Amino acid sequence: MADQHQGKPRNLRTSVKGPLMFSAFWAVVAFFAVVIFASGGSARAPRFDLAFTAAGIAFIVTLVIAAMLSMSYKENAEHLGKGSGVNLSSAKNTSHGFGGTSASGSPGQQDHDGGTEGSAGR
Repeated sequence: MADQHQGKPRNLRTSVKGPLMFSAFWAVVAFFAVVIFASGGSARAPRFDLAFTAAGIAFIVTLVIAAMLSMSYKENAEHLGKGSGVNLSSAKNTSHGFGGTSASGSPGQQDHDGGTEGSAGR
């Protein structure tokens, strides 16, 4: 818990308030959905027992999922943001390998007869 400082509020990732509010929201949604749909119409009494059960399950499940996601969070390594990817040199190439001619004498350059260089013997 090196992120914590005395007297300063926690950031969003280490705070408990965000996942609790997220779980409470889905518990309320599950409660109202079950109260409405489990009664089977307006002539019957609402099923509050099922609604509270569904709200509790929804609260616990979403809280566990949020906790697992927050525990699995890891910062990316510094070398990943330096721009050393495979598409780094694609801005220089004008043909992009789609059969067009390029300014450099690349192997994919077309001949005057429509074929590519080096494909005469195939």
